[in-house]
Amino acid sequence: MNTAKSLSLALIASCLMLASNAFADGSTKVNVTLWDKGPAAEIKTDMGMGMAGDHSKASMGLKLSKDHAKAGNVTFEVKNSSKETVHEMVVIPYPADGKVPYSDKDSKFDEDAAGHLGEVSELEPGKSGSVTLDLKPGKYILSCNVATHYANGMWAVFTVK
Repeated sequence: MNTAKSLSLALIASCLMLASNAFADGSTKVNVTLWDKGPAAEIKTDMGMGMAGDHSKASMGLKLSKDHAKAGNVTFEVKNSSKETVHEMVVIPYPADGKVPYSDKDSKFDEDAAGHLGEVSELEPGKSGSVTLDLKPGKYILSCNVATHYANGMWAVFTVK
């Protein structure tokens, strides 16, 4: 085998090893599905965290492949499974007082005041995206912050240990 071919094979093998070990260094991959019951579903405005509504009756939500991870890099692989609605996924720290800074006027929460850590921006129906964040131990909220979606139940708590 000639030297150039040996070097090429060694480079390819190294790249494959790096790719296969991407999550072996303590990183975690979490699949997130953004879902809704379609445009005909009733829009609720009281299902955000700490609001009076019954979250189990939400017509929108996030389905997580796991609700926890070890501290370190966490990659959220996000898919919008809606057939007609744009969704996003925003990561914020769990508020100490249990209240997300929600604005009834804007029908969404203030991402800056909530401590926005990262997001997968608006995804058209059927589209996917990802974000990797270095998360410390604690609780976080994953939410869609398109107007009315958070208060319609589109949020979940994620714990980092």
